[in-house]
Amino acid sequence: MRKSIKKAMSLTLATVMALSLAACSGGSSSGGSSSDGGSSNSGTSSGGGASSDGGSSNSGASSDSGSGDEKVELKFSWWGGDSRHEATEKAVAAFMAKYPNITVTTEYGAWSGWEEKQALNIMGGNAADVMQVNWNWIESYSGNGTNFANLEDYSDVLDLTQFPSESLELCKADGKLMAVPVALTGRLFYWNKTTYDEVGVEMPTDEASLFAAGEAFKAFDEDYYPLALGEYDRMIFLVYYLESVYGKPWVQDGQIQYTTEEIVSGLEFIKKMEDGHVIPTLAVLNGDMADSLDKNAKWIDGKYAGILEWDSSASKFEQAIVESTNKPNQEFVIGEFIKFGDYDGGFTKISMGLAVAATSKHPKEAAMLVNFLLNDPEGIEICSTERGIPCSAAALKVLDEKGLGNALVKEANAKVMGFSKFPLDTKFEHNDLKANPDGVYYKVFGKFSAGETDAAKAAEDLIKGVNECLGN
Repeated sequence: MRKSIKKAMSLTLATVMALSLAACSGGSSSGGSSSDGGSSNSGTSSGGGASSDGGSSNSGASSDSGSGDEKVELKFSWWGGDSRHEATEKAVAAFMAKYPNITVTTEYGAWSGWEEKQALNIMGGNAADVMQVNWNWIESYSGNGTNFANLEDYSDVLDLTQFPSESLELCKADGKLMAVPVALTGRLFYWNKTTYDEVGVEMPTDEASLFAAGEAFKAFDEDYYPLALGEYDRMIFLVYYLESVYGKPWVQDGQIQYTTEEIVSGLEFIKKMEDGHVIPTLAVLNGDMADSLDKNAKWIDGKYAGILEWDSSASKFEQAIVESTNKPNQEFVIGEFIKFGDYDGGFTKISMGLAVAATSKHPKEAAMLVNFLLNDPEGIEICSTERGIPCSAAALKVLDEKGLGNALVKEANAKVMGFSKFPLDTKFEHNDLKANPDGVYYKVFGKFSAGETDAAKAAEDLIKGVNECLGN
């Protein structure tokens, strides 16, 4: 069950302070990825109102509320990749054109180190007025409903009727709406079809074809692998594998649902994949010296030919191999869910939300910006599917009517939502577990891959670390 908020906040602050003091900014490993895959250079900008009004009315909310003469300044922060940054900057400019009295300063960057920085800002009272937040931040950093504004108080300018009620409920703390859900997401297998065709082996659909691919890739070139998984990716794969075989959620009601023996079996399967040349060891992967897998030269040039990634962030992996200098226009495809047992493994989650800081001097105008990005036809058209397939019904309608959005993201989202039905525990992505390099997942899988621990010890350490985070 949940810890008391005082204890949870104290532990969280201690964690992020320790990370900051140790200069461990949480940089992604070569095979790692963010909660939704954002990765790029950071930037800040400040813009004044543009000359044209560019405006469509807000869907279901007052279009002229807060558009008076009072000068208002807001700050908006988010993480992501280059295409998300560009689209969001354009949407912010359109918002300022519609409301010339409001100036929005933007701050954005890669996922690496982002959570630690924003956690300190939130708890120090310096958070941006509007924040893109990871779903688990609501539990970790909301102060039980005190650090973010209750967005239900601003329903006159933010149309909450556009969002599924069950998704809104998942964004509450102490009965208060801490954020509006932006999108739902899940992980799928993606393959570089060009490389698979070159090696001359079928893309995996089950255990047998997965290991057949490992043998074929090794025979073709020992630097080639059919799949690449970083530390956090391995944790997600472990859960997918266990849920496929045993048909139980990883955590339910604050309790791990798997025995030590069952977890050992999953870890041994991952070791079997290393031994079978299905995945590179973490020493090999981290030795590539890349901040993230989409930036890894072996991915870009087709030597790593598979990933297990969020539907909302797969497009950057596709872009990397299509734009490869050495091997341009490689074909990136959505794979089948690999069959490991009698159940459909994997989970879906709210990928992220938009929240308003409780310290904002202009929460109503901040809520107007949230509404513009998620519900206004102009904001929807500009942002498209840069944050995944939207939860907002108004956004879905605009995208469908105008044929907008990344086709790959749309296809992948529909596929994972129709397949993966297990719930995700709110602590699964807690910084104590997934931070690089000091999180439990990184320590456990790093030592296990290096042969410093066996499967039994790795399972013991994983269970202990997760239980500590859960408060057990």
